[in-house]
Amino acid sequence: MDDIILSASILSADFAHLADEIAQAEAAGVDWLHIDVMDGHFVPNITMGPFIVETCRRISSLPLDVHLMIEKPERYVEAFIRAGANYVSVHVEGNPNIHRTLQTIRSLGAKAGIVLNPGTPACAISALLPVVDFILVMTVNPGYSGQSFLAESVPKISEIKAMLERHPSSALIQVDGGINAATLPIAYQAGARIFVAATAIFNHPQGIQAGVKSLRTAVK
Repeated sequence: MDDIILSASILSADFAHLADEIAQAEAAGVDWLHIDVMDGHFVPNITMGPFIVETCRRISSLPLDVHLMIEKPERYVEAFIRAGANYVSVHVEGNPNIHRTLQTIRSLGAKAGIVLNPGTPACAISALLPVVDFILVMTVNPGYSGQSFLAESVPKISEIKAMLERHPSSALIQVDGGINAATLPIAYQAGARIFVAATAIFNHPQGIQAGVKSLRTAVK
């Protein structure tokens, strides 16, 4: 489908051959590169910082989609955007000044996204719709790659789609977690249009190109 945006999460890439893996994903037709930033506090894992974003920007011209799973993201958004981030998403959970943070992301020239964990209801972001470009619905509990898709997240996607239609808003719904050829159509039917995939691309048994193709052809 032409309206599907694939964001390849480098969390599952082989970092010993990162440039080659990104080049393969780009050649296979992914739309964005997704970079998961974790600080070991907001989620129980530590991953990447602005230097990885800068590295990806040198490797690829694809839009860089940076998901900040960190405490006090307002302290770091400028560093990530200066490093090359085109899309920056921050969590509604635990961020009392989230409206200001989203405005800051936009003022620095990037697209702003708001993220909801599986346990957070859709209504938590209703006041933020005017200042977001996309909404990321986590379809796993954040922190690790390779988890199974949470089917209970599907009604939330549908609810957010209805909220956007009532607003109205041009914001798109993104999903992240357990996205593969079987789950992508489910999220698509509920209203998602941006799909983050990690293991389904970089750990596909037949390789990166086959992984991307399987996602591209999942929705008829």
